[in-house]
Amino acid sequence: MKIAVFGAGTMGSGIAQVFAGKGHTVLLYASSTASAQRHKDKLAASLNKRVAKGKMAQEAADDLMSRVLVEEFEAAADADLVIECVAENMAVKKELLGRLDALCKDEAIFASNTSSLSITEMGQGLKHHLIGMHFFNPVPAMKLVEVIAGGNTPAELVDYIKNLSTEIGKTPVVVNEAPGFVVNKILIPYCNEGVCVLQEGVASAEDIDIAMQLGCNHPMGPLHLGDLIGWDVVLNIMDVLFNETHDSKYRANVLIRKMVRAGKLGIKSGEGFFKYTK
Repeated sequence: MKIAVFGAGTMGSGIAQVFAGKGHTVLLYASSTASAQRHKDKLAASLNKRVAKGKMAQEAADDLMSRVLVEEFEAAADADLVIECVAENMAVKKELLGRLDALCKDEAIFASNTSSLSITEMGQGLKHHLIGMHFFNPVPAMKLVEVIAGGNTPAELVDYIKNLSTEIGKTPVVVNEAPGFVVNKILIPYCNEGVCVLQEGVASAEDIDIAMQLGCNHPMGPLHLGDLIGWDVVLNIMDVLFNETHDSKYRANVLIRKMVRAGKLGIKSGEGFFKYTK
């Protein structure tokens, strides 16, 4: 199968790695071919580290990378599966999917890696059916895929993507479209509530996280988790949840907005509610 992955960042590169590792040809796209090539080189470097540590055979790494191709946009015309994982912005996603709708063969399957946006709205006006195929970071390690059916997604397409997810070594859960789907509808308010507890002065950031780790056996507390996800992403998803439901329990804490405006996004910026070094 030929898969075109649009968005070559952390998620896109991880998706490319998983499919290429299962013998599929992957076309990797970014804002430019030069950018896509840089992401491909970064993926190759990551695999080489695994080889050096004895976690992967050199032959397997070379075979995987031979299946990841950087091509011009038009090469996606004969892709069997198109997965978009560009910025979590409805207008950006719809613009890309509209271009691909005019380019790709009729039988191509369109999937979105969105973490919270409406599949139904995203697919409006497309001749290709759209389905959600939400992977989790880091993609090669995380087993879950949320398979999201929009209002116009055929049942047979849901079954196909569910089976495909299993074939590439993932565990799919079928989700009827709702803001945030399953994981983020539960997880992101957890991060938000951790910030509320901090802002109210109930406990320090360190003690809030320790309490949830040792009291609930969570692998990490809500503030470290938000730092890992990125507070800009947390804020974006909270806003989607609130705007879709108008339920006050999904209102983002103002401290999160302040952190985002200050550029304190978490691990990726070097500072969130905790500080990080390389």
